[in-house]
Amino acid sequence: MTIVRHILEDKGHQVWSVRRGDKVYDAIKMMADKDVGALVVLDGSKIVGIVTERHYARNVFLKGRASPQTRVDDIMERNVVSVGPDRSIEECMALMTAKRLRHLPVTENGALVGIVSIGDLVKSIISDREFTIEQLAHYISGITDLIDVDEGAKQVRLKTLNV
Repeated sequence: MTIVRHILEDKGHQVWSVRRGDKVYDAIKMMADKDVGALVVLDGSKIVGIVTERHYARNVFLKGRASPQTRVDDIMERNVVSVGPDRSIEECMALMTAKRLRHLPVTENGALVGIVSIGDLVKSIISDREFTIEQLAHYISGITDLIDVDEGAKQVRLKTLNV
């Protein structure tokens, strides 16, 4: 079973963040520069919010606000859902689906240790499934190496093993 810790080991623990008083323009620029869709909003080392491209689109652009004048804490989500590194990928997918989230900060002992996106989880699930399929195919091909099919006689016999 894959857990969040495994994803962070592969992708790294880098989390891009802003402060609540930062301007939305700077946050959006950072998202573009770092090619991410969300930033954790920190007050010191404490998570106080999360701001995403969706927050910008709905709370700045569509409301006619100016991003250079609007502060991050005016548009950020304050009720941040986070998970621990030992949560399963399936649990995270269920949580993200139920809460309609695309990004989950990862905390351990109160400290921010990473962030996972819905894309990270999907990639991990696909990789797990591909591994399972590969193992099953290997197992099946091993079994077919042990049988002898005589199509003319419509018989299947176990091959004699020379050990």
